[in-house]
Parts: sequence; structure tokens; C-alpha cells
Amino acid sequence: MYILAFDTTAAQCAIILQKEDKVISRFCEYMDFGQSEVLIPQIQKMLLSAEISFEKIEMVLVCVGPGSFTGVRAGISAARTFQLACPDMLLGGVSSFEAYAEGLEKEERGEINAVIIETKRDDFYIQLFDRDLHKITQPQALHYDDIIPLLRHKKISLIGDGVERFLSKNSGLSLHCIKMSDGIDVSNMISVGLKDLAEGRLDYPKPLYLRAPDVGTPKNH
Repeated sequence: MYILAFDTTAAQCAIILQKEDKVISRFCEYMDFGQSEVLIPQIQKMLLSAEISFEKIEMVLVCVGPGSFTGVRAGISAARTFQLACPDMLLGGVSSFEAYAEGLEKEERGEINAVIIETKRDDFYIQLFDRDLHKITQPQALHYDDIIPLLRHKKISLIGDGVERFLSKNSGLSLHCIKMSDGIDVSNMISVGLKDLAEGRLDYPKPLYLRAPDVGTPKNH
């Protein structure tokens, strides 16, 4: 099965084309803006280079956030359009939390595994998982002082692009493993998507928004 997965929700445009467990092509470019402009042309280049027609893609997985509103919308719109063009295509959404958590090897997992994602504000996006990567909290946007009580008195592993800022204060936590990253590994999205497919819970992509967008009124000059 040919699988295409991509993420445009944060400071990267990341794409992977895979057949079963073999990576055919991979692309990642870090950028604060413009992911939507890069996504479609890059997918076309990857398919052309691999000599694979778009109709051969059997599954598309898209990251549904949290992240920038524009990036989340752009990725999901592209994925839904692909399925409109190929109705038999499997389509699934994977959250950034799930993709990050999948990056923890078994020996790296603690009693609690916290995925901490950068918000570029004074809070963090966070979700907690157990040793088997089952979700034990809902995704939330929380401040540092509200997160610490959730993690005390347990052996903790941390992963995500918000970990570095989170650890800039002395937390006093019992840390088992720390994995910092500039963005999710899209190959982990495929691992999550295949598990969801096998367990009959492949989820149609819907945006994961944890707060309202920043909206300002135009300034009069």
C-alpha cells in the first residue's frame, strides 16, 4: 500500500511517501510561513521522481494540529481534496500529540509521557500518555504552573518542540527521558495511522483547535 503523510501545522512542511514500511521519498523544510504554497508542488515532485501516479496512493494521513490555524486548515483542505479526487482513498487525521508520542521508544517511556508543544505564547499545548501510549488526558492549553502538578511524584518522559522552553525553569520533576525536536517526524504519523486502521478507528481529519485564533481589527492610518 502506498501511503502519503504530511504536516503543515507548525514551523515545517514535512512530507513522506512510503510503501508498506519502505520509505520512497521524504521532504522537510523548516519555515514560519508559506507551508501551503510548498505542499502541493512538492508532493507532485516526489510522485514524479518516484514515477508513481497519484491514483496509486491508497492512504493519505494529515496532521490535524494543534498548530497555526492557517497551517492546520491548509493541510486538512489538501487531504480532503485528494480524497474527493480519489474516493476510494483511505483518509485519516493524526494529531501532533499522537505523532510525537509515537517517537518514544519503549525503553524511553516513563510512567507518564508528556507531549509538550510550543504555542509561541506563555502557555503550552500538552497531552499525557501512559507507557503503552494510551491517552490519559485530553489535549489542553495550559500554563507552566498548571502543568507541574500533573507530573509530580511520577517518572516522567517529555517529548515535543515545547520541551526546551518548558525546561528553562527548574521543574523538580523526576525525568526519565527528554526528547526535544523542531517538529514531528511524519514517519510516526504513518505508524499511528496504520494502528488506527488495524483497530478500525481511522479518523476523518478534523482540525484540532485548542483556543480561538488571534484576530485583530485593522488599524486606521
